[in-house]
Amino acid sequence: MALNKVEICGVNTSKLPILKAEEKEELFRRIKEGDEEARELYIKGNLRLVLSVIKRFSSSNENADDLFQIGCIGLIKAIDNFDTTLNVKFSTYAVPMIIGEIRRYLRDNNSIRVSRSLRDIAYKAIYAKENYVKQHLKEPTINEIAEEIGIEKEMIVYAMDAIQNPVSLFEPVYTEGGDTLYVMDQISDKKNKEERWIENLSLREAMQRLGERERHIIELRFYEGKTQMEVADEIGISQAQVSRLEKNALKAMKTYLRP
Repeated sequence: MALNKVEICGVNTSKLPILKAEEKEELFRRIKEGDEEARELYIKGNLRLVLSVIKRFSSSNENADDLFQIGCIGLIKAIDNFDTTLNVKFSTYAVPMIIGEIRRYLRDNNSIRVSRSLRDIAYKAIYAKENYVKQHLKEPTINEIAEEIGIEKEMIVYAMDAIQNPVSLFEPVYTEGGDTLYVMDQISDKKNKEERWIENLSLREAMQRLGERERHIIELRFYEGKTQMEVADEIGISQAQVSRLEKNALKAMKTYLRP
Protein backbone atom coordinates (compact mmCIF):
# COMPACT_ATOMS: atom_id res chain seq x y z
CA MET A 1 0.00 0.00 0.00
CA ALA A 2 1.63 3.22 -1.15
CA LEU A 3 1.23 5.97 1.41
CA ASN A 4 4.01 8.31 0.33
CA LYS A 5 2.25 9.69 -2.73
CA VAL A 6 1.23 13.35 -2.66
CA GLU A 7 -2.28 12.89 -4.02
CA ILE A 8 -4.88 10.53 -2.50
CA CYS A 9 -8.43 10.44 -3.84
CA GLY A 10 -7.77 13.68 -5.71
CA VAL A 11 -6.60 15.43 -2.53
CA ASN A 12 -3.15 17.04 -2.57
CA THR A 13 -1.92 15.90 0.84
CA SER A 14 1.02 18.30 0.78
CA LYS A 15 -1.35 21.27 0.82
CA LEU A 16 -3.79 20.16 3.50
CA PRO A 17 -4.61 23.00 5.92
CA ILE A 18 -3.58 22.90 9.56
CA LEU A 19 -6.15 24.41 11.88
CA LYS A 20 -5.19 26.31 15.01
CA ALA A 21 -6.97 25.59 18.28
CA GLU A 22 -9.02 28.78 18.14
CA GLU A 23 -9.99 28.06 14.53
CA LYS A 24 -11.21 24.57 15.47
CA GLU A 25 -13.25 25.99 18.32
CA GLU A 26 -14.86 28.62 16.12
CA LEU A 27 -15.59 26.15 13.32
CA PHE A 28 -17.19 23.72 15.74
CA ARG A 29 -19.39 26.47 17.11
CA ARG A 30 -20.57 27.16 13.57
CA ILE A 31 -21.00 23.43 12.85
CA LYS A 32 -23.36 23.10 15.82
CA GLU A 33 -25.39 25.93 14.32
CA GLY A 34 -25.76 23.98 11.08
CA ASP A 35 -23.10 25.76 9.03
CA GLU A 36 -22.17 23.30 6.23
CA GLU A 37 -19.26 25.42 5.03
CA ALA A 38 -17.70 25.25 8.51
CA ARG A 39 -18.22 21.48 8.50
CA GLU A 40 -16.37 21.14 5.19
CA LEU A 41 -13.51 23.31 6.44
CA TYR A 42 -13.26 21.26 9.63
CA ILE A 43 -13.15 18.02 7.64
CA LYS A 44 -10.38 19.35 5.39
CA GLY A 45 -8.50 20.62 8.44
CA ASN A 46 -8.42 17.12 9.93
CA LEU A 47 -7.58 15.04 6.87
CA ARG A 48 -4.00 14.79 8.11
CA LEU A 49 -5.45 12.84 11.02
CA VAL A 50 -6.85 10.31 8.56
CA LEU A 51 -3.48 10.07 6.83
CA SER A 52 -1.69 9.36 10.10
CA VAL A 53 -4.19 6.60 10.93
CA ILE A 54 -4.02 4.76 7.61
CA LYS A 55 -0.24 4.52 7.97
CA ARG A 56 -0.94 2.01 10.74
CA PHE A 57 -2.47 -0.25 8.10
CA SER A 58 0.50 -0.05 5.71
CA SER A 59 1.00 -3.81 5.96
CA SER A 60 -2.40 -4.50 4.42
CA ASN A 61 -2.79 -5.04 0.69
CA GLU A 62 -5.63 -2.56 0.43
CA ASN A 63 -5.42 0.45 -1.86
CA ALA A 64 -4.43 3.63 -0.01
CA ASP A 65 -7.21 5.59 -1.74
CA ASP A 66 -9.82 3.13 -0.47
CA LEU A 67 -8.51 3.27 3.09
CA PHE A 68 -8.38 7.07 2.93
CA GLN A 69 -12.03 7.23 1.85
CA ILE A 70 -13.10 4.86 4.61
CA GLY A 71 -11.03 6.82 7.12
CA CYS A 72 -12.80 10.00 6.01
CA ILE A 73 -16.14 8.37 6.79
CA GLY A 74 -14.87 7.69 10.31
CA LEU A 75 -13.69 11.31 10.57
CA ILE A 76 -17.10 12.64 9.51
CA LYS A 77 -18.85 10.39 12.02
CA ALA A 78 -16.51 11.69 14.72
CA ILE A 79 -17.28 15.32 13.78
CA ASP A 80 -21.03 14.70 13.79
CA ASN A 81 -20.96 12.98 17.19
CA PHE A 82 -18.26 14.92 19.04
CA ASP A 83 -19.34 16.54 22.30
CA THR A 84 -17.29 19.68 23.00
CA THR A 85 -18.46 19.78 26.63
CA LEU A 86 -16.44 16.66 27.52
CA ASN A 87 -13.13 18.57 27.61
CA VAL A 88 -11.50 15.96 25.38
CA LYS A 89 -9.31 16.79 22.37
CA PHE A 90 -11.07 16.08 19.10
CA SER A 91 -8.16 13.94 17.87
CA THR A 92 -8.42 11.75 20.99
CA TYR A 93 -12.05 11.09 20.15
CA ALA A 94 -11.66 10.85 16.38
CA VAL A 95 -8.72 8.45 16.05
CA PRO A 96 -10.56 5.41 17.53
CA MET A 97 -13.56 6.22 15.31
CA ILE A 98 -11.38 6.30 12.19
CA ILE A 99 -9.54 3.11 13.18
CA GLY A 100 -12.82 1.34 13.90
CA GLU A 101 -14.25 2.30 10.51
CA ILE A 102 -11.17 1.03 8.68
CA ARG A 103 -11.09 -2.22 10.66
CA ARG A 104 -14.75 -2.88 9.86
CA TYR A 105 -14.02 -2.29 6.19
CA LEU A 106 -11.03 -4.65 6.22
CA ARG A 107 -13.00 -7.31 8.08
CA ASP A 108 -15.94 -7.14 5.67
CA ASN A 109 -13.79 -6.77 2.57
CA ASN A 110 -11.64 -9.78 3.49
CA SER A 111 -14.59 -12.11 3.92
CA ILE A 112 -14.55 -15.17 1.68
CA ARG A 113 -15.69 -14.10 -1.77
CA VAL A 114 -18.25 -16.33 -3.43
CA SER A 115 -18.46 -16.47 -7.23
CA ARG A 116 -21.61 -15.28 -8.98
CA SER A 117 -22.27 -18.74 -10.41
CA LEU A 118 -22.18 -20.36 -6.97
CA ARG A 119 -24.53 -17.74 -5.56
CA ASP A 120 -26.94 -18.34 -8.44
CA ILE A 121 -26.96 -22.08 -7.76
CA ALA A 122 -27.55 -21.50 -4.06
CA TYR A 123 -30.42 -19.10 -4.66
CA LYS A 124 -32.03 -21.49 -7.16
CA ALA A 125 -31.81 -24.25 -4.57
CA ILE A 126 -33.35 -22.06 -1.88
CA TYR A 127 -36.18 -21.03 -4.20
CA ALA A 128 -36.82 -24.65 -5.19
CA LYS A 129 -36.84 -25.69 -1.55
CA GLU A 130 -39.37 -23.01 -0.59
CA ASN A 131 -41.67 -24.01 -3.44
CA TYR A 132 -41.42 -27.68 -2.51
CA VAL A 133 -42.33 -26.94 1.12
CA LYS A 134 -45.38 -24.93 0.01
CA GLN A 135 -46.60 -27.74 -2.24
CA HIS A 136 -45.78 -30.79 -0.09
CA LEU A 137 -45.67 -29.31 3.45
CA LYS A 138 -42.34 -31.01 4.15
CA GLU A 139 -38.64 -30.43 3.59
CA PRO A 140 -37.25 -31.77 0.29
CA THR A 141 -34.20 -34.00 0.14
CA ILE A 142 -31.08 -32.77 -1.62
CA ASN A 143 -31.81 -35.27 -4.43
CA GLU A 144 -35.27 -33.77 -4.94
CA ILE A 145 -33.85 -30.26 -5.12
CA ALA A 146 -31.17 -31.42 -7.57
CA GLU A 147 -33.80 -33.02 -9.78
CA GLU A 148 -35.96 -29.92 -9.67
CA ILE A 149 -33.27 -27.45 -10.78
CA GLY A 150 -31.23 -29.88 -12.89
CA ILE A 151 -27.94 -29.45 -11.02
CA GLU A 152 -25.78 -32.12 -9.39
CA LYS A 153 -26.43 -32.50 -5.68
CA GLU A 154 -22.72 -32.18 -4.83
CA MET A 155 -22.63 -28.77 -6.49
CA ILE A 156 -25.76 -27.67 -4.61
CA VAL A 157 -24.25 -28.64 -1.28
CA TYR A 158 -21.03 -26.81 -2.16
CA ALA A 159 -22.93 -23.68 -3.22
CA MET A 160 -25.09 -23.66 -0.09
CA ASP A 161 -22.03 -23.96 2.13
CA ALA A 162 -20.29 -21.17 0.23
CA ILE A 163 -22.96 -18.54 0.92
CA GLN A 164 -23.08 -19.20 4.65
CA ASN A 165 -21.83 -16.26 6.68
CA PRO A 166 -19.04 -16.93 9.21
CA VAL A 167 -20.47 -17.25 12.71
CA SER A 168 -18.78 -15.90 15.81
CA LEU A 169 -18.08 -18.40 18.57
CA PHE A 170 -19.61 -15.86 20.93
CA GLU A 171 -22.88 -15.52 19.00
CA PRO A 172 -25.81 -16.34 21.31
CA VAL A 173 -27.87 -19.34 20.28
CA TYR A 174 -30.46 -19.42 23.05
CA THR A 175 -31.26 -17.31 26.11
CA GLU A 176 -33.55 -18.10 29.01
CA GLY A 177 -33.69 -16.64 32.50
CA GLY A 178 -30.53 -14.65 32.00
CA ASP A 179 -28.46 -17.72 31.03
CA THR A 180 -27.16 -17.55 27.47
CA LEU A 181 -26.01 -20.48 25.36
CA TYR A 182 -23.31 -19.51 22.86
CA VAL A 183 -22.08 -21.24 19.69
CA MET A 184 -18.83 -22.19 21.43
CA ASP A 185 -20.83 -24.07 24.08
CA GLN A 186 -22.00 -26.50 21.40
CA ILE A 187 -18.55 -27.27 20.02
CA SER A 188 -16.75 -30.37 21.17
CA ASP A 189 -13.32 -29.83 22.72
CA LYS A 190 -11.42 -33.09 23.05
CA LYS A 191 -8.52 -31.41 24.81
CA ASN A 192 -10.71 -30.28 27.67
CA LYS A 193 -13.00 -33.24 28.21
CA GLU A 194 -14.28 -33.99 31.70
CA GLU A 195 -11.67 -36.74 32.09
CA ARG A 196 -8.84 -34.27 31.35
CA TRP A 197 -10.37 -31.72 33.70
CA ILE A 198 -10.55 -34.28 36.54
CA GLU A 199 -7.00 -35.39 35.75
CA ASN A 200 -5.76 -31.82 36.09
CA LEU A 201 -7.56 -31.46 39.40
CA SER A 202 -5.86 -34.63 40.65
CA LEU A 203 -2.44 -33.36 39.58
CA ARG A 204 -3.02 -30.06 41.33
CA GLU A 205 -4.13 -31.90 44.46
CA ALA A 206 -0.98 -34.04 44.34
CA MET A 207 1.19 -30.93 43.94
CA GLN A 208 -0.39 -29.37 47.03
CA ARG A 209 1.07 -32.22 49.04
CA LEU A 210 4.61 -31.26 48.02
CA GLY A 211 6.86 -28.87 49.88
CA GLU A 212 6.94 -25.28 48.67
CA ARG A 213 10.28 -25.60 46.87
CA GLU A 214 9.43 -28.93 45.20
CA ARG A 215 6.08 -27.54 44.05
CA HIS A 216 7.79 -24.47 42.62
CA ILE A 217 10.27 -26.64 40.72
CA ILE A 218 7.48 -28.78 39.20
CA GLU A 219 5.59 -25.65 38.12
CA LEU A 220 8.69 -24.16 36.49
CA ARG A 221 9.65 -27.43 34.78
CA PHE A 222 6.31 -28.75 33.55
CA TYR A 223 3.98 -25.75 33.44
CA GLU A 224 6.41 -23.08 32.26
CA GLY A 225 8.65 -25.46 30.28
CA LYS A 226 11.98 -24.34 31.75
CA THR A 227 15.13 -26.49 31.71
CA GLN A 228 16.73 -27.75 34.90
CA MET A 229 19.58 -25.28 34.38
CA GLU A 230 17.11 -22.37 34.06
CA VAL A 231 15.30 -23.52 37.21
CA ALA A 232 18.61 -23.81 39.05
CA ASP A 233 19.58 -20.25 38.08
CA GLU A 234 16.16 -18.90 39.10
CA ILE A 235 15.98 -20.43 42.58
CA GLY A 236 19.73 -20.32 43.30
CA ILE A 237 20.72 -23.99 43.64
CA SER A 238 22.73 -26.41 41.53
CA GLN A 239 21.29 -28.35 38.60
CA ALA A 240 22.05 -31.59 40.45
CA GLN A 241 19.91 -30.43 43.36
CA VAL A 242 17.10 -29.49 41.00
CA SER A 243 17.29 -32.94 39.40
CA ARG A 244 17.17 -34.69 42.77
CA LEU A 245 14.29 -32.58 44.11
CA GLU A 246 12.37 -33.03 40.84
CA LYS A 247 12.71 -36.83 40.96
CA ASN A 248 11.61 -36.95 44.60
CA ALA A 249 8.62 -34.70 43.86
CA LEU A 250 7.51 -36.79 40.88
CA LYS A 251 7.86 -39.96 42.91
CA ALA A 252 5.73 -38.51 45.70
CA MET A 253 3.06 -37.38 43.20
CA LYS A 254 2.96 -40.82 41.53
CA THR A 255 2.49 -42.44 44.94
CA TYR A 256 -0.45 -40.14 45.68
CA LEU A 257 -2.03 -40.64 42.25
CA ARG A 258 -1.59 -44.44 42.23
CA PRO A 259 -5.06 -46.08 42.60
